[in-house]
Amino acid sequence: MKLRQNIRHFAAKKALTMPVVGDIATDKLVDLHVRVFGEKADPEHREEREPHMATFFELTFDTYVRALEEGYTEAAAREITHVQANFDFYNHGWTEMMEFPVEELEAHYERYEEFFERYDIDIANPLGDFRTKDVPDAPSTPERLDDPGHPHAEGGFADDVYVEDENGELRVGGREEPDDVDVGVAPGLQDVEGDAETDESEA
Repeated sequence: MKLRQNIRHFAAKKALTMPVVGDIATDKLVDLHVRVFGEKADPEHREEREPHMATFFELTFDTYVRALEEGYTEAAAREITHVQANFDFYNHGWTEMMEFPVEELEAHYERYEEFFERYDIDIANPLGDFRTKDVPDAPSTPERLDDPGHPHAEGGFADDVYVEDENGELRVGGREEPDDVDVGVAPGLQDVEGDAETDESEA
C-alpha cells in the first residue's frame, strides 16, 4: 500500500502510546479518519456510515498500538490498520472508499498474515480480537462488488509498504523516526480545546 508519512505521523505515534494524551489523540484521529474517508464515500451514504466508521477506527488504533509494541515500524503498523479498514469497506461493498483494488485484498492480507492470525483477523473479520465493543451497523452496497469502482485506490503497491514523504519522494518501508518528536504537532493536539486543520495526508 502507498501511504504518506511526515513528522505528524510520528507525533501521533508518540501521543497514542502516552497515558491520558493517548485518549485525546485517539478521539482527534478518529474524527480525522471519519472525515477523510467520509469524503471518499458516495455523498448519499456518507452520514449513515459515520457512526460505524467512528467506532471501527477507534478500535483499529488499539491494533496500531499493539503492532508497535510487537516491533512493527510506524508505517507498517499504520498500514495494518488501513488494511483492516479496506477489508471492512470491501465487506460492505463500499468500494469507492477503498485505497487499493479488490484484487489486492489477499496480497495485503498475506503480508501481515502472521500478525492477523495471532489476533483472529481476516478479510471477513477485520477487527478480530480487537472488536472489544459493538460496532454500529451501517447499510451495505453489495451490488458495487459486481463491478467495483475504485476512484481512490492505487494498485501495484501490494508487495510492501510504500511511503511518500513531504517532498513526494517514494521509499519502501518508510523513513527513520526523528529524534525528539514533539507530541504537540500530532493532528488535533496543537490546541486540545479546538481541532487543528488536518488533511488527508495525515490519515
